[in-house]
Amino acid sequence: MKTIGIVAHSAEGGSLCFITACREGQRLMGPHMHPTVVLSAIPLGLTMAAWDADDYDDVGRFLAAGVHQVADAGADFYVCPDNTAHVVLERIADSLPIPGLHIADVVCREAQIKGYKRIGLLGTRWTMTGPVYERVLAEHGMERLIPAEQTRERINEAIFEELCQGVFAQETTGQFVGAIEDLQAQGAECVILGCTEIPLIITPENSPLPTLDSTRLLAKYAVAEAMSERDLPSSGWLKSAQ
Repeated sequence: MKTIGIVAHSAEGGSLCFITACREGQRLMGPHMHPTVVLSAIPLGLTMAAWDADDYDDVGRFLAAGVHQVADAGADFYVCPDNTAHVVLERIADSLPIPGLHIADVVCREAQIKGYKRIGLLGTRWTMTGPVYERVLAEHGMERLIPAEQTRERINEAIFEELCQGVFAQETTGQFVGAIEDLQAQGAECVILGCTEIPLIITPENSPLPTLDSTRLLAKYAVAEAMSERDLPSSGWLKSAQ
């Protein structure tokens, strides 16, 4: 059994990934059982100025430190329950001491299994307009649909000012539901909850579209990898064991 390393970027997303991995382990292995999990949680606040300045080198320094921490604690591979962080992790993955399971690869694989082609995407501004999902979706032959600029700005603000700080306002939930309705009007067949805090307010019950919950999918696939007997590369990215 491999040891999972969770490299948290926000407390909310990291916590949801951890508890989901434990529950998925219990589902597969029996009561009170799950793969061993080690977790690093360098404060998100230390990187916010660098994110705002698009200083990816400085962000990468903190993310790399988190990966080294879980590697030193015995992790065989890592997951980072933060979609935006993958903008930077993609730049440094080959220099890290253990391999990672890529959140967008996991989500897009699930979309492919379900047969979706036109995919709505919600997340931070870096996630919605950045290269990570655009590239991975294109590799799977899928189309990325994102909200209009004004909606993107409000979503980005809500993620950092509210969701990452444990604030879940009914008005904000309504705004996210409205954004999903707009994506549905564009022809989206499903929506990626591409920020690991969005599942805290958007669920299959209140979403107008089927959801792809990046946080819980990452945890689910991490447990599958931990239970897999295959060998791992020394660094870089893993292809899903599912």
